[in-house]
Amino acid sequence: MDSRKENLISIIVEEYAKTALPVGSKFLVQSHSFNVGSATIRNEMAELENLGYITHPHTSAGRIPTEKGYQFYIDHFFKEAQLTKKDKETLDKYLNQNPGREMKGLAKGIAEVSGQAVMVAFSDRNYFYTGISNLFSQPEFSDYEYTCSMSEVIDNFDDVINAIFNDVTQDITIHIGKKNPFGDLCTSIITKFKQKGSSEGIMGITGPMRMDYEKNYSLIKYAKELMNNL
Repeated sequence: MDSRKENLISIIVEEYAKTALPVGSKFLVQSHSFNVGSATIRNEMAELENLGYITHPHTSAGRIPTEKGYQFYIDHFFKEAQLTKKDKETLDKYLNQNPGREMKGLAKGIAEVSGQAVMVAFSDRNYFYTGISNLFSQPEFSDYEYTCSMSEVIDNFDDVINAIFNDVTQDITIHIGKKNPFGDLCTSIITKFKQKGSSEGIMGITGPMRMDYEKNYSLIKYAKELMNNL
């Protein structure tokens, strides 16, 4: 694949993450330095659609990423973001205002900053989640299939935790679509943490595939550092 097509995938993923609106060729030509006309961009977008990286809603001429497109973005363009001072202060605040329940407080902070759902498990039988309302307020969940898929995951949350608990590693891993144990229409960013003098646990962010991957990855990384130092 040539670099222009690769850049198109990257831009479509990032723009769609910000706006939740399909991305059109006119916008791409006007907003980015491709040095070609919109007809050329339309042709290249058509090729990318044929290759399965993007698709278009029936009511729009713009394109949105597919699961394959998101995975390509993670494999080729993902870079860790620098959290803002405000975001770090928010997590610190939630952590410190809940003595004895630091992890629950921190999870609520992550959910607030990310706008996604957050799950934490200390074992396959000791777990909780927060931020579910964040999911159902996002545009994707106006779609019946999305809502049913996530509702099924919530109903079977204990089975999912039981299935993955011993397999999660210290690495921060991104699971997209069919690779995501929490639902094949969503993405999860998961890692294992260890508090000083206590057992290990796992935590993660779950949301639509349309998310700010770099920021959410960095949120989990910072939260893990906070928990490991407790």
